[in-house]
Amino acid sequence: MAGHSKWANTKHRKAAVDAKRAKINARYIKQIEVAARNGGADIEGNPALALAVTKAKKESVPNDNIDRAIKRGAGLTGDAVDYEEITYEVRGPQGSALLVECLTDNRNRAAAEVRTAVTRSGGTVADPGSVAYMFQRKGVVTVPKTADLTEDDVLAAVLDAGVEEVIENAENFEVQSEASDLQAVVQGLEEAGIAYDSDEVAFVSEVKVDLDLESAKKFLKLHDALDDLDDVQNIHTNADLSADTLAALDAES
Repeated sequence: MAGHSKWANTKHRKAAVDAKRAKINARYIKQIEVAARNGGADIEGNPALALAVTKAKKESVPNDNIDRAIKRGAGLTGDAVDYEEITYEVRGPQGSALLVECLTDNRNRAAAEVRTAVTRSGGTVADPGSVAYMFQRKGVVTVPKTADLTEDDVLAAVLDAGVEEVIENAENFEVQSEASDLQAVVQGLEEAGIAYDSDEVAFVSEVKVDLDLESAKKFLKLHDALDDLDDVQNIHTNADLSADTLAALDAES
């Protein structure tokens, strides 16, 4: 099975160049607020909050912002936090599919903004269930390649953690597991002294759509339009980019 990291690599490289720091911070703050609302302000007693805080700190979200988000989410400041999780299913160019996860305090606004972004970018908002069936919820950890790190090294570190597959890509190794085994995989890597770039619960499709150059351009336009929306938290896709398509995109950028 092909990994989803060819697209992820492109996304991450792009993010390194033009990421909007305020928007990234806002996404993590929302996640912290929701976790604190659902499980309380005690990080040690709230695993979801602990995970959200760890991710926020990994992305350099200021500690003061994190502390305020915990208090606000837990209702300690008098501010109400009422976010709703909604997933939209989208069809893109060349048979590609996207799952768009939103966290919003206004369902009607989120729906209108997603629909407008998709329509203007040449995509189609799909009927519920018509795209989601292609995806499975997985734990995904990306491990950067180094000169002395092999696929066998990574596999050995996570073998007892319920890992399903280690996929070698051009720039990293992608470790896939059941979503419930994600923390065990991360712990295995940490105990082995292996650094990782990201760990997340993602929707992964076994059926990949390898986009040609023109479709890749259309897809990037669609993805960026959705990613720019304040309510959008995550975008999962079965789109993939070959080495030739990546090279062509880089040459035009």
